[in-house]
Amino acid sequence: MVNDQTNEHGEHSHRKIFIHIDSKEYEAPKAEMTGQELRNLAHPPIGNQYNLWLETPGPGDDKLVEDAEIIRLHDVMCFYSALKQINPGATDAIA
Repeated sequence: MVNDQTNEHGEHSHRKIFIHIDSKEYEAPKAEMTGQELRNLAHPPIGNQYNLWLETPGPGDDKLVEDAEIIRLHDVMCFYSALKQINPGATDAIA
């Protein structure tokens, strides 16, 4: 996690935060990021046709991350993207 911590010399140090988006590891540039910033951190960036979800431990539902929502990040947080609209009978998705 990126924290402002003071070392023995009175200098600020920053601890890095590593998160996962769609199973890829990324270093977060700051401790709090919006959903849109997280979308743009991924490579390639996550398009608007996808929702961004935060995996939650345990049996509960995962959390939908809105673009303007601020997420306080910590190590090993996992996010994933999923299509906003799934059309099971569509033939144009078959390549």
